[in-house]
Amino acid sequence: MNEWELRVSQREIHRMHVVRLTIEGRETVGRGAKLLGISARQMKRLRRKMKDRGVEGLLHAKRGKAAWNKTASEKIKQVVGLARGRYQGLNDTHLTEKLKEKEKMGLSRPTVRRILRAAGIAAVRKRGVKRHYKRRERKAQEGALLLWDGSPHHWFGAQRDSCNLTAVIDDATGALLHGVFTLEEDAQSYLMCLRQILLDKGIPLALYMDRHGIFRRMMTTGAYRSSLQVSRLPPRSVERYASWALNRSLLSRRRPRDALSDCSIPSKTV
Repeated sequence: MNEWELRVSQREIHRMHVVRLTIEGRETVGRGAKLLGISARQMKRLRRKMKDRGVEGLLHAKRGKAAWNKTASEKIKQVVGLARGRYQGLNDTHLTEKLKEKEKMGLSRPTVRRILRAAGIAAVRKRGVKRHYKRRERKAQEGALLLWDGSPHHWFGAQRDSCNLTAVIDDATGALLHGVFTLEEDAQSYLMCLRQILLDKGIPLALYMDRHGIFRRMMTTGAYRSSLQVSRLPPRSVERYASWALNRSLLSRRRPRDALSDCSIPSKTV
């Protein structure tokens, strides 16, 4: 008995199953045509093909045959040789133009690109001018802006499991204000840092954080708030502010706002 292999897609498997159901009488021709998105006449053709040739009758007739516009292997070798020799260093577009102008080879740029990538020739890209990013100036006063973030790492050696360090620094001085080690970056570690800073230093004007999911809250519509809500600070009482911070979700933004000086209550620092 000869063994043969047939590779089909999920769409073809679905078509075979529906046609087989119609042949076995477990499904009508109209219902089967509706399931496949074809006409009833086309469904009848598929039924005849499957009865005559079996599963192979439902496959495309050009399966396994070369495309009519396939590039000849000799031409592919010629393009690769020219790309590595006379026209070495040209990008795909420039090489396509040279092949058409000098070598009289009417190949499209996608075809040339596909041939070069298959041969392992990387794309030649022009190096552009690097964009200059101006550094943001630090805040002039201590307590005007606090930066906090979590960093997972093997802090206690490679032999031990990794843990997360949540640290808070002051933007003006760069001083480390507080840090907490936890198993993972979560809201509890940030709130522990916030509580200690409130007790030791006082109320900061602003907090700058990344776009971590713990700094967002789900609205009733399922959408997230997209930016940090900068509002007027609550009364100066540390206890009341801590209660306010626990009940209010602090949300993230891409960059700190400079318009924080309009808050009515100044920062309380030691």
